[in-house]
Amino acid sequence: MQMLQMRIRSVGAALRFAESVLLAPGQRHARRNAWAAVCENREYAADRRHDALGASNAAGSTGPRSARR
Repeated sequence: MQMLQMRIRSVGAALRFAESVLLAPGQRHARRNAWAAVCENREYAADRRHDALGASNAAGSTGPRSARR
């Protein structure tokens, strides 16, 4: 029996190797798509927080709190 001798230089490389051996290409593609969706949702949420902060600052800019900022 011939052994596959390969030097794995990092934990990340070892995990990618294990993923490539154990998971089918379709599952890896689905995982990448899911991660892209997570990143997109985080960006959307950050934009909403930014918009809400801007709206609250604009609405409250005439009160006494605005002088302390």
